[in-house]
Amino acid sequence: MDRIPEPLRALWPHEPRWHETDAGRMHYADIGPRDAAPVLLVHGNPSWGFLWRDLAAELARRGRRVVVPDHVGMGLSDRPDRFLRLDDRIRHLGSLVDALGLRDIDLGVHDWGGAIGLGLAGRQPARFRRLLATNTAAWPSPRIPLRIALCRAPAVGRFLVQQLDGFAWPATWMSTERALPSAVKAGFLAPYGAAARRRAVADFVADIPMEPGHPSRAALEAVSRGLDALASHPSLILWGARDFCFTPRFADELALRWPRAAKILLPRAGHYLFEDGGPEAVDKAADFLA
Repeated sequence: MDRIPEPLRALWPHEPRWHETDAGRMHYADIGPRDAAPVLLVHGNPSWGFLWRDLAAELARRGRRVVVPDHVGMGLSDRPDRFLRLDDRIRHLGSLVDALGLRDIDLGVHDWGGAIGLGLAGRQPARFRRLLATNTAAWPSPRIPLRIALCRAPAVGRFLVQQLDGFAWPATWMSTERALPSAVKAGFLAPYGAAARRRAVADFVADIPMEPGHPSRAALEAVSRGLDALASHPSLILWGARDFCFTPRFADELALRWPRAAKILLPRAGHYLFEDGGPEAVDKAADFLA
């Protein structure tokens, strides 16, 4: 799938761009003037760059360059026949940033994009300027909803997530407090219409390092330690308060790690806070970043 289906181009009109990684091509959108200060927006699971469409458009309208990648295996990116872990994804994001020569980056993260984007920023704090954290976590936590724990169960979890579409499709109604318009729902699901295209969705769930001996546990612990190097960066914690997964307790924990950060809770928004929060959420994020 090299491009979004034609009926959805009104919502995501950006021409595909490609970055080669050791696991295949990473798709990204590059919006706005190329000589402007860059904003990097990093999605999680099971979304893709489409998640950021309204904020990206607003930032570009305000004169910013906005780079929105899809993780390899997600969105419009290639589907490699291999399991990619947290450290791979941080490395791939870093290689894109290097290839584009981005400096003085304003970073926005959501969901497991937080561990990936903040993981890179923690390794290279001087390269990043402002930090926007939305409904995310970048440290080990014992808290996991039962519905996601079920999706991590050996064998049955992968069958549920990949074969039965038991993660990407439910996210279109479990991650919001109000029903998504049909075109928006189709946009979120467009890259994941077949089981073969949902492998990375299942891999992302399996890569949540709940257990101390999990293969990605050490990488996530390193990301957590790297948050200290970012505590002095101007930061905004913008949170959908009705998120069933990354509850406001996660926002509180991040605020303890970043005591200088501004914090805004959107009381009527769920996990996909820009869907529920609409122009209010977009404006708060854009005012901070732009």
